[in-house]
Amino acid sequence: MPDSFRPHLLFLCSKNGGRSQMAAAWARSYGGDAVIVTSAGAAPGASLNADVVTVLTELGFDLSAEHPKAVTPEMVREADVVVALKPGLEIPAAEDARIEVWDLPDPDAEGLDGVRETCDEIRVRVQDLLDGLSASSPQ
Repeated sequence: MPDSFRPHLLFLCSKNGGRSQMAAAWARSYGGDAVIVTSAGAAPGASLNADVVTVLTELGFDLSAEHPKAVTPEMVREADVVVALKPGLEIPAAEDARIEVWDLPDPDAEGLDGVRETCDEIRVRVQDLLDGLSASSPQ
């Protein structure tokens, strides 16, 4: 991606304790300094999902500084792409946002093996998203 184009990605799920944390971790890993990554929840939980923390730790991600955050209209306005990792989420100020919806299982109902599968699917989708942004970035 050219230096002048640094897309801002917002990953949004219900509690910001699972799917959006996985997506943000992969986007930061793959995108590095070429992207700005934020994650949030429509109704944030009290903590990160323990199975998600386990899986991401196994993969080498450090979530020690992460915690569930509430989505704000400002977050949505600042994002170039909002990725809702669950259909039907309330997204404030969404009228002008580019929104993608990825229908993925809730980690709270999956167990460790299910979280690993979902994490791998998120990895592929994040890579595809970043590849698409790179291909469509202003020259």
